Amino acid sequence: MSRSSFRLLLLLLGFLIVSSYAASDSVYDTFVQCLSNHSAPSHQASSIVYAQKNSSFTNVLLSYIRNERFNTSSTPKPLIIVTPSDESQVQAAIICSRDIGIQLKIRSGGHDYDGLSYVSDVPFFILDMFNLRSINVNITDETAWVQAGATLGELYYRIWEKSRVHGFPAGVCPTLGVGGHLSGGGYGNMLRKYRLSIDHIVDAQIINVNGSILNRKSMGEDLFWAIRGGGGASFGVILSYKVKLVRVPEIVTVFRVEKTLAQNATDLVYQWQHITDNIDNDLFMRLLLQPITVKSDNGSAKTQKSSKTVRVTFISLFLGDATRLISVMNKDFPELGLKKEDCKKMSWIESVLYWANFNNGTSVNVLLNRTLESVKFFKAKSDYVQKPISKDGLEGLWKKIIELGKPGMVFNSYGGRMSEIPASETPFPHRTGNIFKIQYSVNWHEEGTEADKKYVNLIRELYSYMTPLVSKSPRGSYLNYRDIDIGISHNGKDSYQEGKVYGVKYFMNNFDRLVKVKTAVDPLNFFSSICITFASSISIKSAFKNNSSVF
Repeated sequence: MSRSSFRLLLLLLGFLIVSSYAASDSVYDTFVQCLSNHSAPSHQASSIVYAQKNSSFTNVLLSYIRNERFNTSSTPKPLIIVTPSDESQVQAAIICSRDIGIQLKIRSGGHDYDGLSYVSDVPFFILDMFNLRSINVNITDETAWVQAGATLGELYYRIWEKSRVHGFPAGVCPTLGVGGHLSGGGYGNMLRKYRLSIDHIVDAQIINVNGSILNRKSMGEDLFWAIRGGGGASFGVILSYKVKLVRVPEIVTVFRVEKTLAQNATDLVYQWQHITDNIDNDLFMRLLLQPITVKSDNGSAKTQKSSKTVRVTFISLFLGDATRLISVMNKDFPELGLKKEDCKKMSWIESVLYWANFNNGTSVNVLLNRTLESVKFFKAKSDYVQKPISKDGLEGLWKKIIELGKPGMVFNSYGGRMSEIPASETPFPHRTGNIFKIQYSVNWHEEGTEADKKYVNLIRELYSYMTPLVSKSPRGSYLNYRDIDIGISHNGKDSYQEGKVYGVKYFMNNFDRLVKVKTAVDPLNFFSSICITFASSISIKSAFKNNSSVF
């Protein structure tokens, strides 16, 4: 390249950068002015809006990015981050984003596995809900109003402040945002006794595309149905949920038992599959499967040999005392050989800390910490198992896990009261007929695209290997484990068919009802904030006889 050509290139790049900043400033000024016109008090508008040139922009953006895969130099960044502190500012943000024509991403806790609440391939704003996190617990009627920006840890803590015999069935990670967790289903270690989080939602507040605040009565039962497991951000901005609390005993029991392949893990996992969905509803057992390296015990450290194996960890919560737990295990799962000394008794709130891997004696106040350290880079996927995997199938799986060397798996018990709820009761359909759910995960610390490709390919290979062993026609997936590998939509004329590819995996036969609700409440597809995107198309008009958008 000649020197003059190089100078011309530099001038062009400089012009593009200046133009980009100018465009960004123009969007910022337009948005802030619009926000001031539509919210009260108007003088606060500029204080809740962060443009890329703002010195606090990066800190605000990074505060709720839980996966560093989506925090690289090439990751698209929002033009603006809006951090509303009251409902009127949320209403104004929706109206102004819509009128300006910029996509609005909605973030509550930032645990979106594939970063879809804060990354886009088109210009976008982030509506960050972390300031809207009030929690009002009413023990008299055993309910709580919880704003979308609150975390599960904060919810558990506020319940504990009011009562030692109440809890809420939701996830085991304290920093999960309530808004995303509940709108996608919400499961935890009490699901066999109390089902999912969404089964305890009795009211909600949502702001629609027109900026109107709706509750259960004014939104209607179809929309209320959709936002309990269908992904709330596809239909509007969830402000808050009213949930029904559940009763928990003063004392619960937990245990953690580890077994390797040499310690009969294959037979134990095989037997666990046959009892886990029918055992006492007070008992939840999670299996953690990990590849590990062990050393042979032959005396001399110099002559010890290393070998690879699989470790299976049985982790449990029992809503009762150790005596009754031992009785249940001796009756239904004596093969594990659980002893009383394996068990720990504690309060329910202490079990929350235990399951979140805090050290014994950690203060309950840690649940108020919203900035706990998270895994640096990771990828996750999900499956459902409806028929027990044979011993040969398990032995093949162990070989695959050892061969890949890095990805792990979690088996989560289903059954119990989960099997009593019809699949159409909520958008979340994975109920009766499922023995357990699988979560695949891999995490790493190496930076760069080559490392990303390497580890993502490992988990994809494990997922592919499991194909004959999991649910079929369609192969089910859990919405809250967003996974763009199973499909994406491009918001074009084929978006209905594109969306259906993965939509039926998340929602089964509930997919088309969700499409109808979406069509009615957001026909122009302003809310396309998650991987379930919608677009007007001839195919939908044909299917639903009006202007429509696809799930």
